Amino acid sequence: MIASTKGRYALRVMADMAEFAKDGEFIALKDIASREEISEKYLEAIMKLLVEKKLVLGHRGKGGGYRLVRKPEEYSVGEIIRAAEGDIAPVACLAPGADKCNRADSCKTISMWKKLDTIISDYLDGISLTDLTAE
Repeated sequence: MIASTKGRYALRVMADMAEFAKDGEFIALKDIASREEISEKYLEAIMKLLVEKKLVLGHRGKGGGYRLVRKPEEYSVGEIIRAAEGDIAPVACLAPGADKCNRADSCKTISMWKKLDTIISDYLDGISLTDLTAE
């Protein structure tokens, strides 16, 4: 698994929102972009994904912006990366919805890849937004 800028920025945005959110207030995208030094245009695309996955709520107009849907401790890093990247499996044959490999029954390496997939998922799912902001 190699996290793209989309996945890395999604984590940074969510951590920023967890750190700077006040009582459910919406945070302007320009403020997040400024603090994180990420283009607003690129952040718009990332926020669209996060809204679609119901990780954040967006509001347009005066006082608009974005806010977390849940408490920071209720989000895992794995959940956020999956929302942005779509998949974190180390090999294509383990990706959700992948067709069964025609060599799966005789593959000498599949058990190793499955264990790695479990290790990655367990690790990323064991870290919360609160953990990121506490460091």
